[in-house]
Amino acid sequence: MRNLTMMTDLYQLTMMNGYFLRKKARETAVFDVFFRQKDTINYAVFAGLDQAIDYIKNLHFSDEDIEYLRSLGVFHPQFLDYLANFSFTGDMYSVCEGDIVYPQEPIIVIKAPLVEAQLIETALLNIISHQTLIATKSARIVAAAKGRSVVEFGLRRAQGPDAGIYGARAAVIGGCTGTSNVLTGQMFDIPVKGTHSHSWVMSFDSELDAFRAFADVYPDTCLLLVDTYDTVRGIKNAITVFNELREKGHKPLGIRLDSGDLAYLSKVARKMLDEAGFTDAVVMASGDIDEYLLQSLGSQGAKIDMYGVGTKLITSEDTPSLGCVYKLSAIERNGKLLPRMKISDSIVKVTNPGLKTLYRIYDKDTGMAFADLIALADEKIDKPLVLTHETERWKTTTLDDYIIRPMLHKIFENGKNVYAGPALSDIVKFAETEKSKFWDEYRRIDNPQIYKVNLSDGLYELKHSILRRHGHI
Repeated sequence: MRNLTMMTDLYQLTMMNGYFLRKKARETAVFDVFFRQKDTINYAVFAGLDQAIDYIKNLHFSDEDIEYLRSLGVFHPQFLDYLANFSFTGDMYSVCEGDIVYPQEPIIVIKAPLVEAQLIETALLNIISHQTLIATKSARIVAAAKGRSVVEFGLRRAQGPDAGIYGARAAVIGGCTGTSNVLTGQMFDIPVKGTHSHSWVMSFDSELDAFRAFADVYPDTCLLLVDTYDTVRGIKNAITVFNELREKGHKPLGIRLDSGDLAYLSKVARKMLDEAGFTDAVVMASGDIDEYLLQSLGSQGAKIDMYGVGTKLITSEDTPSLGCVYKLSAIERNGKLLPRMKISDSIVKVTNPGLKTLYRIYDKDTGMAFADLIALADEKIDKPLVLTHETERWKTTTLDDYIIRPMLHKIFENGKNVYAGPALSDIVKFAETEKSKFWDEYRRIDNPQIYKVNLSDGLYELKHSILRRHGHI
């Protein structure tokens, strides 16, 4: 477990120093983590909680840390003395890893002394934003693959070791069936996949020699990369080697395409393999693949059984940032939590005040997700439940019979970790189950149906009372 306490922005520490000197350090504060709407992301798959828990459990300043901060010359000596015994003593609530979440929803809620809550902002956003982003990109790619297996191949293109390790873990939460990353496989018990590269083929005098050598070493898991020189000739050479394997009692796995017209070449490969009697041999494709290319390949009738997806998944190339934010929503005054709210000319930057919780509402007959409800933590939810659009108040839905699931779970209580996170395999199963409870229309790549995210009556009234107080309505 690494100590990432110093992985923070300087202004978090300067604010902490100021809170300490102004006697505000122990005031209870509430902060929400959420993400804002993006054109390319209409939903997200939450990931990163496991690492976030480890980060908070290990919060402490070493002697070396404090001496470094002292050398900056901007912190009061008494504040630095205070840091010597620093730890997290607050509460943390979170949705589950694998949960589908939507813009503006509180996916993590921190209730802690102000000085502690302020420190953890940067690291929490770093951990949660990245892993949720990659899990989301993975989910989109897997959805576009239409049931064909997707393996994460992105380590060499990831933006640093942690991005490769934890990005691969997040990709599996999003739906990938394995990874090429051996360290991630070792750390999290994830299936690791891989065959050979072009350099293997080029290291031999001929492609056929290279294929025979690989088949000799791996007779029962032989999957050959066929596009080093000429793809069609490579398929013929692979079939030659497959015939030799079959004569020896072995069953080849298949071929991999890594370049060229994947739709056309996959059809050629499938036809050639079938005619040679290798109807069970898989055709795998890799390269610069994303959900949009997968949609195109599907529309062209490509004969591809599985995909290895690298750069565009592990970097989320088209959307490099999720846009997670961490906003103060309540502050203690005289023993009472008072709501706080950021007001902006941009409606997307107006926050929801108060200590809140999050519910998912399912249709009782179909079991499918119907809407989410952001409510005040102490607000009672009654039947019938009337859902009202936040801005278009004439849009209402009344539900008499429904299933409601609280989505925020207590992770830390008074600084103690009270949540035993499930194994990654169980997270993956949970994620798949939850995805199956959303109609395809909500998760389609282009022009998705808008999923209902409503504010409770109590939260709506609180929000608008603050807007009225500040003269905005």
